[in-house]
Amino acid sequence: MKKIFYVMGALILVLLVIILVIRIAYHEPRPQINDGQNAEELAQRMLQAVNKEAWDTLAYIGWSFRDQHHYVWDRVKNDALVKWDDYEVHLDPDEIQGIAYKRGQLLEGSKLSKAIQTAWNYWCNDMFWLAAPFKIRDPGTSLKIAEDEDGKTGLLVTYESGGVTPGDSYLWFLDESGLPSGYKMWVKIIPIGGVYTSWEKWQTITGGAKVSSFHQGNIGALKLEITNIRGGNTWNELGLDNSPIQL
Repeated sequence: MKKIFYVMGALILVLLVIILVIRIAYHEPRPQINDGQNAEELAQRMLQAVNKEAWDTLAYIGWSFRDQHHYVWDRVKNDALVKWDDYEVHLDPDEIQGIAYKRGQLLEGSKLSKAIQTAWNYWCNDMFWLAAPFKIRDPGTSLKIAEDEDGKTGLLVTYESGGVTPGDSYLWFLDESGLPSGYKMWVKIIPIGGVYTSWEKWQTITGGAKVSSFHQGNIGALKLEITNIRGGNTWNELGLDNSPIQL
C-alpha cells in the first residue's frame, strides 16, 4: 500500500513540475493599458465587421461544440436545448432552471439539479466560443486599448460580472477589415495568462452575421471546432418543424 502512495506522490510531483515549466514558458502578464486611444471606436469597427446588426435580428440559432455538445437557442425567449451524451436539458440560462432527461427518462431532485448546472456550465463556455465578438458591449464589460508584451495592440474586453468566471479578460486582435483574427486570454479556468487562440474559418449565416467555426491555440491541446452552425427567423430554417424546447 505504501508503494502505491509513493508512486501516486511521485506522479503528482511530476505533474506539478510540468505545470510549473509550462507556466514559466507561456505565462504572460496582463497587458498594458493605453488610455490615450478610444476603445469604443475599435469596438465599433469590430462589431461592424462581424455584422452585429444581422446577429441581433436572428431569432433562432443552432450549433455543435467539438461534436460533443449540441445546442438550439431560442433567442426570442432566451431558452436553450442542450444535449450531450445521454442527456437532454431544456434550459433557462437566466434563471439556471429547466427540465432534464437522461436516456429519455425525466430527472428529478439532485439529479435534475446536477444536470441543469452542467448544462449551464457548458452553455456559458460553448456559447461564448460562438458569440464572443457580439458580446463585447454586454452589461458588466469594460473596454480598453492595450498592448501585449510584444507590443501588439488590441481591444481588451474584461467581463466584470456575469457568466461562470467573472473577471476574465480577452485581448482581441483585428485584421485590416476589423474582423477578429484571435485573442489572448487571462481567465480563471486557465492558470497561464496570455494564452492565444485564433478565430478563423469565418462563416456567414442567415441574415449576414459572421461567426468563427475554428479556434487553434498556441498550446497544442487547445483546438476547438464549431460545426452544424445555422440560424434563422423560423424553425424551418433550422431544419425543424417547431420549437424543440419544452419550457
